[in-house]
Parts: sequence; C-alpha cells; structure tokens
Amino acid sequence: MAEHGFEETLAPNLYFDREHNSEAVKILPGEYYATMRDMLLVTTLGSCVCACIRDKVSGIGGINHFMLPDSGHDKHNPLGHSARYGAYAMEVLINQLIKMGAKRSNFEAKVFGGAAVLQGFTVNNVGESNAEFVMNYLETEKIFVAAQDLLDIYPRKVYFFPRSGLVRVKNLKAVHNNSIVNREAEYNKRLYYAKLEGDVELFD
Repeated sequence: MAEHGFEETLAPNLYFDREHNSEAVKILPGEYYATMRDMLLVTTLGSCVCACIRDKVSGIGGINHFMLPDSGHDKHNPLGHSARYGAYAMEVLINQLIKMGAKRSNFEAKVFGGAAVLQGFTVNNVGESNAEFVMNYLETEKIFVAAQDLLDIYPRKVYFFPRSGLVRVKNLKAVHNNSIVNREAEYNKRLYYAKLEGDVELFD
C-alpha cells in the first residue's frame, strides 16, 4: 500500500524476540497487524495510541498504531477529518480480524499511549485527543475495554500476546534519543500533508 494519507499499512517487520522466545512483529506509526498465530506484537508509543483487540474465545487478535491528524476546531465533530481518520484506522484492524474468523461479539480491547511527548508540536494536545478518541470509539462500538494505560508524559513499549491476551507495558523513562518523538512527528507531518493534498479517499 501507499505510504501516505489514510492508507494503513500491514506491518512488515517480522523478527524473533529472544527475550520472550517468540516470533514477533514490530508495528510502526500508521501500521497494523492481525494474526491467528501464537506470536508477539510489539510497538513503541509516544503521543500515538494503539488498540490491542482480540477474540477472547479463538485468540485471533491484532494491534494498530495511529495518531489523529491535527484538525483544529473540528476535532470533536464526528464527521470531522480527525474522527473519520481514527475510525478508519480502527476499522481496518477490526475488519482484518473478522476476515480471519474472529467474532465481533467476542472482542475485548486493551488500549495504550497518548503521552504528552509532542507538546508544542501542534496547537492541541495530540496525545489527549488520541486517547479520548480511542475510548469514545470503543464505547460507541460496544467493544469491552479490558485494560488501559493512557496519557502521562512517558513513551511506552507495548508487548501484546493476542493468543493469551497478555500485555506487558514498559514505561520508557530514560529514553536517550528522540527517535520516538521524531518518528511520530514525521508521521504527523505525513497525515497533515495528505489532508492538504486531498488525494486520498477514506471511504468508497
């Protein structure tokens, strides 16, 4: 898929995690991954949020990693650009899980991220907007939230085992470089320019 606009990309970064003795995949901003296998899904979050969603009966599960584009005054408008993008990012993952055989009635979600690490980058508190959106979306869609770790000021590393539902979250209080912030700032910029160009359609 294209690397711009509202097109979510399937995470390609597969590796073997020696610490957890498991096949793993690393999810970057704008990516998602869904699986039927017993494996580990890993992502690192600053202001972005991720939703770990699984069918608690079959163990089919997945994760996304997204940020709402800065939309100024219309961020709370359900038809606004940000809300439409966030809904799309969630639906891409949910639809992939259902295609794999997961049942929506069995879904549970665990959500993380939304830290205040991009303060000053945009007018609005990006992390707070992201956290508010994901909780509102799950409530509207009647998807049970089994756990959450949102807001605060520290980036997080999330380890999600969809087969069992186990999630390990590590607060990154001593980050020695700006790679997380820089990666999310670049992602935010891509979202902004995609909005300006208007060359990507959300829905058919």
